[in-house]
Amino acid sequence: MIKIYSYEKCSTCKKALSWLRAKGVEAEIIPIVEQPPPVSELKAMLLHVGELKKLFNTSGELYREMKMSERLPTLTLEDALVLLAKNGKLVKRPFLLAENFGCVGFKEDEWEKKF
Repeated sequence: MIKIYSYEKCSTCKKALSWLRAKGVEAEIIPIVEQPPPVSELKAMLLHVGELKKLFNTSGELYREMKMSERLPTLTLEDALVLLAKNGKLVKRPFLLAENFGCVGFKEDEWEKKF
């Protein structure tokens, strides 16, 4: 089963969801702000993306307000994952997790390779 954490006001999320529908891909859509990915799913995604910073919505308002560019290098991995799991707006979106792969953000050519 594919899960996609999405934000309804995010144009990139809307594009990703439209792309999935056009491909006939069924996915469980989860509102990322109300239900951020749990630490277990963040850890799974980290294995796919390879770098902790890629899990963060670095262009987001909350990221800037919390001065995460300064704080992130000083956080332990566990502390960073707990922070993401509590703050859906800090998580890069869309956040798509499948059984054998994961994607953060939406780049059509990259998603095309996965599907």
